[in-house]
Amino acid sequence: MTRVFLASRNAKKLEEMQRILAQHLEQHLGEVEVVGLDDVPAYDEPVEDEPTFTGNALLKARAGATVTGLPSIADDSGLCVDALNGMPGVLSARWSGPALGSKEGQDARNNALLLAQLSDVPDERRGAHFACAVAFCHPDGRELVVEGRMDGRVIRETRGDGGFGYDVLFVADDRPGLTTAELDRAEKDAISHRGRAMREIAPQLATLLGAR
Repeated sequence: MTRVFLASRNAKKLEEMQRILAQHLEQHLGEVEVVGLDDVPAYDEPVEDEPTFTGNALLKARAGATVTGLPSIADDSGLCVDALNGMPGVLSARWSGPALGSKEGQDARNNALLLAQLSDVPDERRGAHFACAVAFCHPDGRELVVEGRMDGRVIRETRGDGGFGYDVLFVADDRPGLTTAELDRAEKDAISHRGRAMREIAPQLATLLGAR
């Protein structure tokens, strides 16, 4: 069995990444066990202070590989809104301030702030995209980074109870009419920034990890 460490504690993100990663890696490597932060001894996680998604993803993947001794994957992702000059961007998870309370509460505060900031922005100027960088670091020093993107727009009210973060406010160009929180898992995986990045990186990971 191939073991891979995924440096995340966000339960919904972890489930999504595990699902996509296992699906595509197992085609090449056979059975794959993907473990998260709660499956390994606790360690001091790096502060995500890089100005780019790639920089933050590499910080987390490098730390994971060093501490666990396992091939490690990490992602950094966020929502980039045209009318806000690309923000929240790397600050997406803490747009409304430092995390307080539950992840769901933080998401709700972030969404409320974003809606307030865009309240006077007309529909034709509410373009946005989700961006994701996925980094892989092997304990032997090999590294790989890929990026994914999902274009769309920010709507004026929250809709849906799937996904997480800003999914309740985002309608993708590839699936008009529904927010990404209203899509089922397969639909979202097929078009999402994270799904695209994972599908791109999976065959390269298989090669690095020794495909059968």
